Amino acid sequence: QVQLVESGGGLVQAGGSLRLSCAASGRTFSSDYMGWFRQAPGKEREFVAAITSSGGGTYYADSVKGRFTISRDNAKTTVYLQMNSLEPEDTAVYYCAVKARPTGSGIASRTAYDYWGQGTQVTVSS
Repeated sequence: QVQLVESGGGLVQAGGSLRLSCAASGRTFSSDYMGWFRQAPGKEREFVAAITSSGGGTYYADSVKGRFTISRDNAKTTVYLQMNSLEPEDTAVYYCAVKARPTGSGIASRTAYDYWGQGTQVTVSS
């Protein structure tokens, strides 16, 4: 059974940093793309970042480009999201996800991902 467990969320002041982790188990993830999404209250879940299976390629939403960095450690089957210069607008529940199959959906589409974690809350105060 595939499990994704996020951690590292919390309350931080604007301008601060957090590092999210997502520990994966239940399958071999070294061949999978992995991504981070977030969902703020009253809004749809949106793409944040994604990383290729080798870690050699990364993709970011325009809103986080230059502030967030996605990385992965395949030996630890863990994906990370380093978040710097946090803004109140970054407040949301952050979810990690695994893209296990080739689909017609783009890397930033929720429908491209097969497995999801339960999420971790990030709150940025002004």
